[in-house]
Amino acid sequence: MAPHEAQLSWHLDAPCLWVWEERRAVPATVLFAAYGRLFARTPVGRVDRMELDVPGRGRRDVACLRLSVAHLVELLADRPPSASWGATLRWFHQAVDLAREIAGSGRVTAVIDDDGVGPVARWIPLVDDAVAAEVAALAAAMPPACAVDGTLDVAHVLGRLVDAVCRQGLRWERWSATLPNSRRRPVATVRGVFQALADPGAPRLRPTYGPDGVPDDVRIVARALDDERARLAGEPVVRARLRLHVPTEPEGAWRVQLEVADAEDPGRWCTAGDVWAADPLAVDVAGHERHLPVLAATVRRAAVALAAAVPVLGPLLDSGEPDLVELDVAGVGELLAAADRLARTEVGLLGPEQLVRSTARVRGDATPVPVVAGAGLGAAAIVSWSVTVDGNAVDAAELARAAASAAGLLHVGGRWVRLEAGQAERALRALEQRTAAPSTLDAASLLRLAAADVDGAAGPGATAGSGGPMGPVGRAAAVDLHGEGWIAELLDGLPDDRLVEAVEPPTFVGTLRHYQRRALSWLGFLRRLGLGGCLADDMGLGKTATALAHLLTVPGPHLVVCPLSVVRNWQREAARFAPGLRVAVHHGDERARGEDAAAELATADMVITTYGLLAREVDVLAQVPWSTVVLDEAQAVKNPNTKAARAARQLRPAQLVALTGTPVENRLSELWAILDVANRGLLGSLASFHRRFAVPIERDKDAEAAERLRTLTAPFVLRRTKSDRTLVPDLPDKVEQIAWAELTREQQAMYQAVVDQLLADAEAEQGMKRRGLVLASLTRLKQICNHPAQALGDGSRLDGRSGKLARFDELVDELRDAGERALVFTQYREMGQLLQRHLTERIELRVPFLHGGVARRQRDTMVDRFQDGTAPPLLLVSLKAGGTGLNLTAASRVIHYDRWWNPAVEDQATDRAWRIGQARTVFVHKLVCTGTLEERIGQLIDDKRAIAAAVIGDATSEAWLSELSTDELRALVALERNA
Repeated sequence: MAPHEAQLSWHLDAPCLWVWEERRAVPATVLFAAYGRLFARTPVGRVDRMELDVPGRGRRDVACLRLSVAHLVELLADRPPSASWGATLRWFHQAVDLAREIAGSGRVTAVIDDDGVGPVARWIPLVDDAVAAEVAALAAAMPPACAVDGTLDVAHVLGRLVDAVCRQGLRWERWSATLPNSRRRPVATVRGVFQALADPGAPRLRPTYGPDGVPDDVRIVARALDDERARLAGEPVVRARLRLHVPTEPEGAWRVQLEVADAEDPGRWCTAGDVWAADPLAVDVAGHERHLPVLAATVRRAAVALAAAVPVLGPLLDSGEPDLVELDVAGVGELLAAADRLARTEVGLLGPEQLVRSTARVRGDATPVPVVAGAGLGAAAIVSWSVTVDGNAVDAAELARAAASAAGLLHVGGRWVRLEAGQAERALRALEQRTAAPSTLDAASLLRLAAADVDGAAGPGATAGSGGPMGPVGRAAAVDLHGEGWIAELLDGLPDDRLVEAVEPPTFVGTLRHYQRRALSWLGFLRRLGLGGCLADDMGLGKTATALAHLLTVPGPHLVVCPLSVVRNWQREAARFAPGLRVAVHHGDERARGEDAAAELATADMVITTYGLLAREVDVLAQVPWSTVVLDEAQAVKNPNTKAARAARQLRPAQLVALTGTPVENRLSELWAILDVANRGLLGSLASFHRRFAVPIERDKDAEAAERLRTLTAPFVLRRTKSDRTLVPDLPDKVEQIAWAELTREQQAMYQAVVDQLLADAEAEQGMKRRGLVLASLTRLKQICNHPAQALGDGSRLDGRSGKLARFDELVDELRDAGERALVFTQYREMGQLLQRHLTERIELRVPFLHGGVARRQRDTMVDRFQDGTAPPLLLVSLKAGGTGLNLTAASRVIHYDRWWNPAVEDQATDRAWRIGQARTVFVHKLVCTGTLEERIGQLIDDKRAIAAAVIGDATSEAWLSELSTDELRALVALERNA
C-alpha cells in the first residue's frame, strides 16, 4: 500500500474523501495536506469523521472530507487517475466519466421531485438498454468500501453525478432560457425552474406555495417534464382518474371506479382491475405488455393520494390492488364536496352523463288580472311560486334533503342531479319569502324580478335595502317568470322586430312607414296596460307623425309639451296628418287664462304648450284630465330637479309618452329621469338607481348591470336608428369625415401659454375651484383653435390668422363650385358672428345666422327661405338653437366648425339635414386642429359614448373633463408642434 492512498466513500447521500496511511487513517492535518497534493484545489470540504469497513482491517473510525457532488465532479472531470488514488476513488472517476458521456450524448431530461422538504428541479439520465448495461457493469465493479453502510444504489449515484455534470456544463456555457419578460405567475414559475436547473447549487424552487406545500404552477411544470421523460424513454404517458357510477335505483349504492387513461387520447382507457388482470385493454393503453408496471405504479400512487386527500376513499388501500369503492349518498356528497382536495391529487373525477350540474330556480307563473284605475302602474298579475330543477317541480321536502347533502344531490325527473353549493337552502328561503309576499305584482315589479333587481324600488312584492325579498344581493336564487299574453310580451322586452304593425286610424291622413306602424303598435300595447314609454328613434325618423297617429286612436284631450322652437312644427304636422283634431296653442298673450282656463283647455282635442309655460302654469295644466301627455324633445326633463321636470311629474295622464332622439345625453341618470316621468317608480329612487346601475356601469363598465338595466327598460324604450337600412332603405348615405387644420404660429403661441397656466393651476388648486379653472381653460383652448379673434374678443382682423378658418374657406369654395347648400354649426354665438363678418368681407356673401336670440317669426323665415333656395347657400346655426325642431333637407353638406363634445347633440344637429325627405348623400365635415386637444378628445368621447350605448343609445358631455388628473390633462391638451 502506498504511503498515502486516497479513498472515496458515499455516506449520507454525499461523497466523503479519506486517506489511509500504512495501517492507520491519517489525522486531519495530514488529510488536508494529502488533499492539496492530490487535487491542488481550494476550498476544501468540511472535515468530519466516519466509521467504515477497511478491507482487512475491520471497522475503523477515520477522518474524512465531506464534499458536494458538484465539487466532486469538478475535481475528477478531465483529470487522469493518480498513482496515489485508491480503488474507490478510481471507481468514482469511472462513474463521473459515464455521467459526462450520458450528458454529452443528450440522453438526459429534467424532472421536478420532492426531497422531503420541497420541490427540486433535477437532471436525470434517460436509461435505455445501453445505459442500463453500463450501469450494471459499473455496479459489478464497485469496491465494497464505496458504500459506508454496505449498500449503494449505483443508479442513484449516477443520477446525482449526471445532474451535477449538466449544471456544470450549463454554467460554463452561461446558458439561460429564452422566456418572455413577464411577471405572470406561470411564466415566473417556468423561469424559476430553468434557473434552478442551471444553478450549480441545485436550489429548491421558491414560487408561492399552495395549501399542500406545492403550488399548482410547479405541479403543472412537473407533470409536463415527467410526460416528456416518459415519451423520451418510450413509456406510456397516462393519467389516473375516478369514474362515478350512478345507481339505477334512488336507494342503490354508488360505485367509484379507479381508471387509467392515455394522457393525449382520454378515449383510450382501462379500469384498475384491467391493469391487475393484464387485460388486453390495459395492454393497449400501456402500448406494450412490458409497460404494464407503469400503469400499476400510476394506480398505486393515485390510490395513496386519494385516500390521504378524501378519507371516504380510504378503502382503496384495503387491497394491494386498488380498484373501486362503493359509497352511499352521504359518502358521494363528501367526495363531491372535496373538489379542491381532489384536484390537488391530480386525479380527475368523471361524473356520468346522468349526473349533471343543475340550478334550482324559483319559478313564478303570472296570470293577468284586469287593469284597475288608480292601481299603481296599471297592469298587474297574480303570481304563484314554485321551485324547479331542470324544469321539474321540486317540493320543499326534496329540497330539504338536497340541502342536507354535502354535494346537493337531488333525484328529480328520473335522474340524479347536483345543485351548486348552498343553492337548495337559498331556493327554500326564497320560496318561503315569495310565498309570504303579496301575490299581486304590477308590471314594474315583474320586470324587477326578471332583472334580478332585488335592491330596486319598493313596490308590490319588492322591498328596498341591501337584502330585498330574495335575500342578500348576489346570493339570491335564480328567478324565472312565465306568463301568457301581455306578460310574456312584456318580459320578452317588446323587441322591435317582433312587434306587429298596427294600422293607421281612419282619421290619419297619410301612410306610416313599416317601422312607424310597429311603434304605433307598441304605444297602443303600453296604453292598454296603463303604461307610458319613451319613443327614442333617431331624429328624422318621423316620431311626430307616429305620435299623432297614436293620439288619434283614443279620445282627448291630449297635451303636447315641447320647446318653443318646435311649437310651429307641431301645428303644421297636426294640420297635415290629423286635420280633424281641434288644436289649441297654450302660449302667448291669447292663451286661456283665469279660473276657467282648465275647463277651456279640456275642450280641445290637442293642446300644445312649452316647457317654460308648463313650469309656470302647472297648477292649471294639472287640473285637466289629460288622456295623453306627449313630452317632445324629452331631454328637457333629463334633470329631475328642474322646474320643467318637477312640473311634468305633477301631471297625471292616462298615458305619458316621451319623444327624444337622445334618451341618454350625459349620464344614465337622465334615462332614469325620463322613464320616471313616463312611469313613476319604474326604476326605483334616484339614489337606488345610482347604486344599482349608474355607478357600476359608468365607473366599472359592469356588463351584468348593463344587461339588468336593459331588461328593466327594454319594454319602455323603443329606439331605432337611421343607420339601420332596413328601416329607411330610401334614405341616402351620410358620409362623415374629419377636415384637418393646422394652427398658425399665433395660435400655437396662445395655445401653449394657456396649457402652461392650466397645468400650473390644476396642480395647485382642488375642488370646485380647480374644476372651474379646468373647464374655463379648455373652453379657451377651443376658442383659440377656432380663431385668435374669438379668444381675444377684440374685433381684430380675421384673414390669415387661423388655420381652421383657412380650411373652412376651402370647404366653402368647394361647395359653392358644386352648387350645393350647407349648414354651418358652431356652439359659440360670437364665432357665428365672426363667420358672418368673414364671409361678407371675403366673398361678399351675407349669410343668415340662426341662434337663440332670433325671434320665432324671423327664425321661421330663415328656415323657409333656405329650404326654397331664395337665401344664400350657407346657413349659420348655433348648435343649441338648431339642434331640435328644424327640417333643413335642402342642405347636402353639414360643417361643424367647432365640435360640441357631446356626440348626441352633434348628431341631432347633423340630423337637421339627414332625415326623411333628404334626396342626396349628406357629407358631414368636422373641423379639427391637428396636434391639439381637439384631435385627442375623440377617443375619450368614444369611451363615454360606449357606456350609454351599452344600455340604450349615445351620449357624453364635457363636464367630466374637469375631473381628469393633472397627468391626464397634460396628455390631453399638450401641443404637438410636429403634428
